[in-house]
Amino acid sequence: MNIVVYCSSQEGLEGKYQQLATALGTWIGRNGHTLLYGGSNAGLMHVTATAVRQAGGHVVGVIPEMFRHRIDPVCNQVIYTANLGDRKQYMIEHGDVFVVLPGGVGTLDEWISTLAVMCIGDDDLRPIIVADLDGMFAGTVQQLADLTRTPFARGKDLTRTLVARNADELLNALAFRR
Repeated sequence: MNIVVYCSSQEGLEGKYQQLATALGTWIGRNGHTLLYGGSNAGLMHVTATAVRQAGGHVVGVIPEMFRHRIDPVCNQVIYTANLGDRKQYMIEHGDVFVVLPGGVGTLDEWISTLAVMCIGDDDLRPIIVADLDGMFAGTVQQLADLTRTPFARGKDLTRTLVARNADELLNALAFRR
């Protein structure tokens, strides 16, 4: 199974975020899955990828050419793309499950872009699991629920995102998807 992980490349984050990324990466590796991620050698991206490799999993970094200098050395395979849009498209096309870990505007963009692509394909039921640690994404989850009740959602269910409030809930949601 290809598990796409969207997350921060910010350095110096609190330990609770690193612990979440490590638990996820370890689970991916121990269960023989492949990680597809942004390919950066920093932040939660690197923490997740390192845990996957240490647990025996396969790591695929998908990174734009302009960030070639930031490629994570733990990658088993590197896919270079022309830009961030092409990176998103590659990961959406090749992912079986999508996990959103804490991150900034880039992480939100990847999550919402993935959801938008899935809503276009009515039969696309691949899960998106959001690690809503400390309620960080609660507002976005609520906004999607609110939007679903409007005519602007065009009858689409935008609440397809599964919310996990901690590492245990995240790993249980993934185990259910195997």
